[in-house]
Amino acid sequence: MVAYFSSRGPSRASPGILKPDIIGPGMNILAAWPFSVENIINAKYTFNIFSETSMSCPHLCGIAALLKSAHPDWSPAAIKSAMMTTAHIVNLNNAPIEDERFLPVDIFAVGSGHVNPSKANDPGLIYDIEPGDYIPYLCGLKYTNRQMSMILQRKVNCSDESSILEGELNYPSFLIVFGLSNQTYTRIVTNVGEANASYTVDILPPHGVNVVVNPRSLQFSELNQKLKFEVTFSTSILVLS
Repeated sequence: MVAYFSSRGPSRASPGILKPDIIGPGMNILAAWPFSVENIINAKYTFNIFSETSMSCPHLCGIAALLKSAHPDWSPAAIKSAMMTTAHIVNLNNAPIEDERFLPVDIFAVGSGHVNPSKANDPGLIYDIEPGDYIPYLCGLKYTNRQMSMILQRKVNCSDESSILEGELNYPSFLIVFGLSNQTYTRIVTNVGEANASYTVDILPPHGVNVVVNPRSLQFSELNQKLKFEVTFSTSILVLS
């Protein structure tokens, strides 16, 4: 269940990137330490235990560290992709994850789902992002040249960079704001599973949304091979402007 104080989306800074990315265990977590709170050296018992919240971030960071240990060549984006694409979307009763009102959560509460460390260790495919890929993304968010230079610690001129829309970043999820026209975005996946592997997409779009993936199947013949596909979004619901 997602706690009422868990951060909700959408992101104001980057509305085209789905937030939150993922959820993890964070409430009623027992923390312990073997030192006396009162600094009594000769106390008979010095072991302390405390129940506190806000542990989702440490849990997810620890899982990311384990994945980095198992896959030293994975980038931060690859690790994040592995965690997002293998997350649970149901609870232990195989029912929809609920919020504090006992209602099924929406994407702005749960993101990709609840983290699954074991599956994240073997995601099959990852959506990787090189550091340089964020430059046109940030330019597309209308960061100034001065702000970009402060971030990158070098001179950047966004007018010289090919800015991209948020949906064009090679991210593991989509957040679409519909207008009057269809929207098509490209994704590149990297094979980190078996050398010879085939993947076929299974589409279950939300009501009123049409999603077309081309090609529907990807055939890999080697490890770390990269293949590209396109996703086109359209809606049958009337959009008023």
